[in-house]
Amino acid sequence: MKKIILSAAFLAFAGISAVNASEVKNTVAITVKQDSTTKVPVELKDLPEAVTTTLQSEPVKAWTPTAAFLVTNADKTTYYLVEVKKDAETAAIKIGADGKVIQ
Repeated sequence: MKKIILSAAFLAFAGISAVNASEVKNTVAITVKQDSTTKVPVELKDLPEAVTTTLQSEPVKAWTPTAAFLVTNADKTTYYLVEVKKDAETAAIKIGADGKVIQ
């Protein structure tokens, strides 16, 4: 009789454990944040007049522009990224559409 009660208690415990193990249903939401910055190539001759004027001003006049891109950020702000070269050095300058250099 003692073995029957012990076996019944063991089976009851195992049954409860199995039921509780299957009840766990946590859903995990995976979110991916995309970088929505776009970079569009622009011909140097098609740059706005304000940007061209800035490129011809004194601090950057010694550098020669090699390529330009219109960059649009996720918050809809835009600027021109102009790659410049001076001898063996290369650099990139961020210039707003109004001609102001962005740091």
